[in-house]
Amino acid sequence: MAQSIKEILEKKPVGSTLSLNAWVRTFRSNRFIALSDGSCLKTLQAVVDFENFEEPLLRKVTTGAALQLTGDLVSSQGRGQDVELQVTELAVLGESSAEHYPLQPKKHSLEFLREVAHLRMRTNTFGAIMRVRHNLSFAIHQYFHQKGFFNLHTPIITGSDAEGAGEMFNVSILDKKNPPLTPEGAIDYKEDFFGKETNLTVSGQLEAELGAMGLGKVYTFGPTFRAENSNTARHLAEFWMIEPEVAFANLEDNMDLAEDFLKYVIRFALEHCREDLEFLEKRLLDEEKTKPQTERSAMPLLEKLQFVAENNFRRVSYTEAIEILRNSKPNKKKKFQYLIEEWGADLQSEHEKFLVKHFKAPVILFDYPAKIKAFYMRLNEDEKTVRAMDILFPGIGEIVGGSQREERHDVLLAKMKEFNIDEEELSWYLDTRKFGTCEHSGFGLGFERLVLFVTGMGNIRDVIPFPRTPGNAAF
Repeated sequence: MAQSIKEILEKKPVGSTLSLNAWVRTFRSNRFIALSDGSCLKTLQAVVDFENFEEPLLRKVTTGAALQLTGDLVSSQGRGQDVELQVTELAVLGESSAEHYPLQPKKHSLEFLREVAHLRMRTNTFGAIMRVRHNLSFAIHQYFHQKGFFNLHTPIITGSDAEGAGEMFNVSILDKKNPPLTPEGAIDYKEDFFGKETNLTVSGQLEAELGAMGLGKVYTFGPTFRAENSNTARHLAEFWMIEPEVAFANLEDNMDLAEDFLKYVIRFALEHCREDLEFLEKRLLDEEKTKPQTERSAMPLLEKLQFVAENNFRRVSYTEAIEILRNSKPNKKKKFQYLIEEWGADLQSEHEKFLVKHFKAPVILFDYPAKIKAFYMRLNEDEKTVRAMDILFPGIGEIVGGSQREERHDVLLAKMKEFNIDEEELSWYLDTRKFGTCEHSGFGLGFERLVLFVTGMGNIRDVIPFPRTPGNAAF
């Protein structure tokens, strides 16, 4: 079996005869081919003696072409590489039209690369991002496995709205032009495939709570969907969520778990993705040279990741945070877009970023006003706040949201009525509060938000292979 470029560059078996398959990055002087196979950031230089190969064959060795090569690995005499492949056999597996190939060996804008997302993973930037994404995904599963969690596959098609926001994609097989109607003139979903109205899920949390009540510790890691008509750099219509749920755990346990988990996966990336992260940091530094001083990041990428991995997260109540924000210079001088005037305000990204700078550490905010949080969060004794928590990171703001769940049947039922949530629709959820209820907690982490933070990219469309956004479902 052919070896990967990563294996070859790690082992450097000088004197060996090797076979590999790869794509052409560049071919210069009709002699030197820079090869890439996606296994790592670096390319392998292959050297062909044009006297040993027919000219028609060499003319097919163009940028993007797929090759099969055999040759001897030797120490390189040139600069930029330790070893190179002296090619003895060469076959073009797939030709590439040099004239029409979109990814010429030059710098391309991220906007352009989004238009050719089917090809952009062949570039250094997106190759690095996708390798980091893979390692973060692996680290997440490894962390929870080591901690005794069970991975639970929760439904993608659901009849409930876990967030209560109503921004969901409908799933139906009814005739769009002539759907069956009720006597009142509404669409009769009893005639639909599932016999009721169903949607793509916005969260696996409610079902994960059911799992935790039987298995103790579970986590979901799956796709979620929100029909929010937002075209910002932080929103996707389809994204992936990590949602652990733990029985017999309170809010403090939840904060401990979330902090330990985030530090683990970031340390994993620092250890296993160093080359790609260094490349992304350099790319980011080059990009920031073109920005005004006020818009530049406070810390280089690797320093920012070390900052999170090595600092204890600062735990601050919502009430304390509101006082800090209300008395801050940006608020008093009306620099905030959303001014903080009173307790109960829903914090925006600008406020969250300010708090991280203020405390010089990642921040966990807790005990939020009940009116701005979801129905399932446990009501505190003051009956004004709930046992909610958000984790704030430098430069990105909120990255995790979670809470201790309301385990008291009567309180949860009252909250559902307050939020106009149908008791019958969630009767199965209420049942868990009837049969062996206990305190339990969990949180949600948007995977793309994590990848965005770790890679330092500025737009969430660039950390998922094929982004789904309003007006765009290409590829």
